[in-house]
Amino acid sequence: MDWFAKWFNTPYYHILYKNRNEEEAQEFIINLIKYLSLPIDSKILDLACGKGRHSIFLNKLGYNVTGVDLATKSIEEAKIQENEKLHFFVGDMRETNFPNEFNAILNLFTSFGYFSDDADNLKVYQSVYEQLKPQGIFVMDFMNASLAETNLVEKEDKEVDGILFHLQRKTENDFIIKDIHFSDNGEDFHFQERVKAFKLDYFENLAKIVGFKLKRVFGDYQLNEFDSKRSPRLILIFEK
Repeated sequence: MDWFAKWFNTPYYHILYKNRNEEEAQEFIINLIKYLSLPIDSKILDLACGKGRHSIFLNKLGYNVTGVDLATKSIEEAKIQENEKLHFFVGDMRETNFPNEFNAILNLFTSFGYFSDDADNLKVYQSVYEQLKPQGIFVMDFMNASLAETNLVEKEDKEVDGILFHLQRKTENDFIIKDIHFSDNGEDFHFQERVKAFKLDYFENLAKIVGFKLKRVFGDYQLNEFDSKRSPRLILIFEK
């Protein structure tokens, strides 16, 4: 089983990352919507949506939103929030589930770069392209891999809900790898995250192959210009 299918489907993943900055995430969505000038009747796909935090907020703003994620337990929880303009499905981002359906597709919070085979990354871009309407927008929010590699914290301990997580990070074969060790109820656990350290030129090449036009590149959630040495994020805006 792929690491992401295993790790994202455990309760421990959500415990470790439970203190994510929701205010920052919502500010990013608002900034993004303003920049894109998305009409309120737009249909949006939140690709790799997790429990749906971005989807739910977009829906509260009035948009028709579909969230897709591979983790069945996350989707089960997200479905509790469903309404006539908010729906969640279990799905693989490499598959074309909704041809020519969406005005915008969002892939947020570094929900990419997990696959060992680069052909799978191309499948994702092809799938996104096929699911967008003409002139549809694709937003990819990825880490700035150059800065992440430079500032890599090799060891860190983090206690959440009484569980002490031991985190070890390294780079190996172009992946940034995080090993996660902890114990709970007398049982020892080990999970791993592996994210390919893709740079801007890699995404530009994928876009060219598929047919996307790269419109803008931002470097943070306030949508400032991208600087490979300083920006915390790599946010790409593509148009079909």
